[in-house]
Amino acid sequence: MIHCGKKHICAVIACILIFASILICYWKDLQLPNTVTRKILHKATSASPAGQLCRGKVANSTITALKDNKTFIISPYFDDRESKVTRIIGIVHHEDVKQLYCWFCCQPSGKIYVSNAKIDVHSDRFGFPYGAADIVCLEPENCDPTHVSVHQSAHGNIDQLPRFEIKNRQTEPFSVDFTVCISAMFGNYNNVLQFIQSMEMYKILGAQKVVIYKNNCSHLMEKVLKFYIEEGTVEIIPWPISSHLKVSSKWHFSMDAKDIGYYGQITALNDCIYRNMQRSRFVVLNDADEIILPLKHPDWKTMMSSLQEQNPGTGIFLFENHIFPETCSTHTFNISSWNTVPGVNILQHVHREPDRKDVFNPRKMIVDPQKVIQTSVHSVLHAYGNSVNVPMDVALIYHCRKPLQRDLPRESLIRDTTLWRYNLSLIRNVNKVLSQTIL
Repeated sequence: MIHCGKKHICAVIACILIFASILICYWKDLQLPNTVTRKILHKATSASPAGQLCRGKVANSTITALKDNKTFIISPYFDDRESKVTRIIGIVHHEDVKQLYCWFCCQPSGKIYVSNAKIDVHSDRFGFPYGAADIVCLEPENCDPTHVSVHQSAHGNIDQLPRFEIKNRQTEPFSVDFTVCISAMFGNYNNVLQFIQSMEMYKILGAQKVVIYKNNCSHLMEKVLKFYIEEGTVEIIPWPISSHLKVSSKWHFSMDAKDIGYYGQITALNDCIYRNMQRSRFVVLNDADEIILPLKHPDWKTMMSSLQEQNPGTGIFLFENHIFPETCSTHTFNISSWNTVPGVNILQHVHREPDRKDVFNPRKMIVDPQKVIQTSVHSVLHAYGNSVNVPMDVALIYHCRKPLQRDLPRESLIRDTTLWRYNLSLIRNVNKVLSQTIL
């Protein structure tokens, strides 16, 4: 009896010790930040020299596929508007990608921190299986990482992971007032004349930078882009999305059942906003065949000053789209030297379609990038502050393209020659570009 009692007492003591150990470990885990799930120390006991920890290859492509081939990293950005996080713009399969980790390398402390990522797939996916996503990780304390790797696991060898530079770590004064984001240029784009006219109109209205996410374009268009790059106006972001996914040129899955819609336009727009968050006061989100045309002001700067004064706290300004069909033209401004250039001469298209009954005119935007969290094409999904629909008598989007109302007679169209206010400067500037590139 006594012998059995000793065994029983030993077993009880052992259980108590095990339970106490579990409680201690659990208590220690609670002391760690919630999103920092694991801390891995480098093998060296002392601080390693700068550059020794992050030995993974630095990614140099705009779109980098992870090993699962269902997660694609565009670029990470530092975002301290609410808390100190790295926000990674990416593309993910909305069902198959459930868990990701950020591997932060802190130098010169000699520590690697692995942080559990929150995967936020944007709501405007339009039925496609892949969509734009924010992969957000809380950064560890006392660490200002310059690079981050993304992995499906909290375990592994960091040497095998591509690493990405975290942009926007340094706050700088704005270098420009307006940046235009165009996404995406695809389909062997060759509307050369209209592109040059749009570019010159953007510059007349106040844009200093145009960022283009380029999938492909014609050889002639490449020459024009080279001119604008050398001029310092255009920044090209290579956009090889068709190398990774089956892309659709349509906006909805029901129209074309591919992996992702409209060449990943939404992802590119979000990347463009964060890319320019620290360097541009405003970002203009429109296509190359669209111009936000002021009616009450000579340029964007005076227009936006007035709109901000009237709408304090507003960071999102939405402008109504109006179609100027390329099928309806005027003989005015039929400039012979332009006739050999492929593309549309917008000066000859000054008749717009009337509003359709019970049909919403889509809008494009000028935004304060520092107030945007997530954007779609025609609206901002999440932002700080308010949005405002700009009245049509203040500005409209001049959109010269194929007609939407094909059966309308010419007399039903509305003659609108607002664009002609800029004709002298526009013609002079377009001729200058053509003389240095094509003619």
